[in-house]
Amino acid sequence: MKKIGIALFVIVLIGWMLKDTFNQSGIKDLKGGFVEVANYRNDNNTGPIQRIYAVTVKDTANAQLQEYGDLMPHTKYGNTKVYYFLEGRGIPQKLSPGDINFDSQFNGNCFALYEKSAMGNVGLIKWPFK
Repeated sequence: MKKIGIALFVIVLIGWMLKDTFNQSGIKDLKGGFVEVANYRNDNNTGPIQRIYAVTVKDTANAQLQEYGDLMPHTKYGNTKVYYFLEGRGIPQKLSPGDINFDSQFNGNCFALYEKSAMGNVGLIKWPFK
């Protein structure tokens, strides 16, 4: 009887873990209508990994910008940046490394910047180019 109870407990525990594994929320579950338009990741793995994303947003009032940025890949001692643009406005199709990541003609269309630094510090800046 004791073995049956332990076996039943283990089966329930495994079932619960599998349910949580397959039902995790993702980017599609976030409010805002996010669409990734462009991305950049440096080629070599010898230095800090730099990831840059340009993303359009449909609904800025309800958009979960911080949560979206938190779901993007990040490497320890690397840097992740997500530039948010309104859908239907000009958005860069090509991103580049360094301090300036796209052509300055798109600066006015960027309404937010999420950045996760090499030490894991997170920041969200509204209108970063004003």
